[in-house]
Amino acid sequence: MDKPELPTPVDQSETAKTTLTSFRVIEVLKDQESAGVSEIAHELDIAKGTAHKHLNTLSQVGYVVKEDRKYRLSLSFLGLGTSTRNYLPIYDAAKRPLERLADATGEIASVMIAERGHGIYVLRVSSDEQQSVDILEGERVPLHATAGGKAILAYLPEKEREYIIDRNGLPEITENTITDRSALADELQRIHGRRTAYDRSEFRSDSQCVASPITDQDGRAVAAVSVSGPAERMNEKSSTMDFASIIGSTASSIRNNVRSNRFYNSTDVNSSS
Repeated sequence: MDKPELPTPVDQSETAKTTLTSFRVIEVLKDQESAGVSEIAHELDIAKGTAHKHLNTLSQVGYVVKEDRKYRLSLSFLGLGTSTRNYLPIYDAAKRPLERLADATGEIASVMIAERGHGIYVLRVSSDEQQSVDILEGERVPLHATAGGKAILAYLPEKEREYIIDRNGLPEITENTITDRSALADELQRIHGRRTAYDRSEFRSDSQCVASPITDQDGRAVAAVSVSGPAERMNEKSSTMDFASIIGSTASSIRNNVRSNRFYNSTDVNSSS
């Protein structure tokens, strides 16, 4: 398993190394059902004694549980995530429209926001209970390799977009990921013109995604709504289903719901969604 990668602190002089190590321990446990001291020490390339101290501290404050000589994250994180999400006006505004979108397409409908240069899935809805969701709510994903992420990038101010790319780069996730800066710029220009973004197996080689931005009164992206599914099935459906229109309509619906809650501090509902 790759070593956990946390976002790099902008100002290294203002960070506590012990805190960073604790969060890297948390990232290891996030990706596993449970792990022992030796496993965590090996993953992070730290001494077993150091790993044990961090695990013991996290256990004492209630964020890690020890079971049969192994450790797992406690449900305290569930409470943190749920509370944080509930404070986002877009969460309540998106629930009903996203359910309708999932039902209409028969695929997974999602809302993504950008945070610290990455995409975060705030809500994911499937119309089929048997359908697996490989990316969970709260997952951090690269903006340049996802349809929702590219929809957001296309509607950010150029300076902010360039800062994100400078900081995170354009790492290759699959053989279809756009890793050339010029090619990405051309792609974002096309997305801005049609208000629709496509992930052509750029993040998962066996899946595809279509997304539309949710913008504020100034035309700046605050989120994106998307539909994703297996590549073969999405291709088949695209011949009879207008994904761009359905998703764009959902984005407008969510935007209007959010605006009614004064999220944008504006009563102008005539500007583009």
